[in-house]
Amino acid sequence: MGHYDYIIIGAGAAGLLLADALGNDEFFASKSILVLDKDDKSKNDRTWCFWEVGDGQFDDLIHNTWDAIYVGGEQLKKSASIAPYTYKMLRGIDFYNHFLPKVKAQSNITWVQDEVTDVYEQEKEVLVTTPTKTFTGQTVFSSLYDASIPLHKKEYPVLQQHFVGWLIKTEQSVFKSNEATFMDFSVPQKGNTRFMYVLPYSDNEALVEYTLFSEHLLEKAEYEEALKVYIKEKYNDTKYTIQETEYGSIPMTCYPFHQHNTDRVFQIGIAGGWTKPSTGYTFYNTSQQVPKLVEHLKTDRPLSAFYRKSRFMFYDMLLLDILYENNHLGHEIFESMFKRRKASLILKFLENETNLWEELQIVTAPKPMPFIKALFKRIF
Repeated sequence: MGHYDYIIIGAGAAGLLLADALGNDEFFASKSILVLDKDDKSKNDRTWCFWEVGDGQFDDLIHNTWDAIYVGGEQLKKSASIAPYTYKMLRGIDFYNHFLPKVKAQSNITWVQDEVTDVYEQEKEVLVTTPTKTFTGQTVFSSLYDASIPLHKKEYPVLQQHFVGWLIKTEQSVFKSNEATFMDFSVPQKGNTRFMYVLPYSDNEALVEYTLFSEHLLEKAEYEEALKVYIKEKYNDTKYTIQETEYGSIPMTCYPFHQHNTDRVFQIGIAGGWTKPSTGYTFYNTSQQVPKLVEHLKTDRPLSAFYRKSRFMFYDMLLLDILYENNHLGHEIFESMFKRRKASLILKFLENETNLWEELQIVTAPKPMPFIKALFKRIF
């Protein structure tokens, strides 16, 4: 049984970025830090995408970038520059290979590969147990996500962003390598919000993902059939091989996860509500939250005071309310936004960086009635 000042549970984006930030900061040089994860992080288990202006802290790790996006649908076929933004893609394995050795090399950080079974907060410390050991910590940062928690409060609907993706190599040159397909709603919607997401690595290699924003997951064969049909119809029946596959499901909810934080146990990443509820994007916000959390730790203020309310959460809540009640409206809302407004402004809005005037332009792009109904339902 070991005692630590800080225990970080989970070595995903949030856990590793936090461990790295603490390890690199002289302020925490005297602090003992334990990082626990059940995996050895040797697999390419995920892909993160985000957009930002100019150079960024992960540029040396970036696998691909795009300066333009395509959005398609029933009445829309739009290719658009996203300047001043660049759309960036980071593979999980490249992230782990960079950050894991750095974290393990810090003299005050201990890395243990083990599965956490319980976190129990006591009056003066927190017990963290695995099948074989018990650790104690003054403060615990946990990325353990319990999917049942947001389901307890019916006023916060929960959708999933769920997808199956294939990295394919085609015999012919069929992709525009400088343009990412952000959302292609030309696929049958079947009462949901369904779209294809395509990230071309070259003119004959791309990650193609069949993605839904809906409450319930599909059978794996249904995702795969949709991918087969789309690739056949969109890319002229070109022959292809599947190089890699990926599958994921990310919660989309405005549930106040921060309410579960105490001054000793603090949730990070998806578990902490760091996912953008209306899109499922988590990585960029996590990279912004970690430095703020580290600065907060340097003050004497309690951890439970870290949360900051944002008006963007309200916009997200209205969209999720609409999609929960009328899941088929998603394609209309997103298509009308991209049809009537600049792609760069929409990305700015989805990154929570717009001002009120810009937000007014965004929210007046789709048909107003679903939003008015959702607003009145929220108020009353």
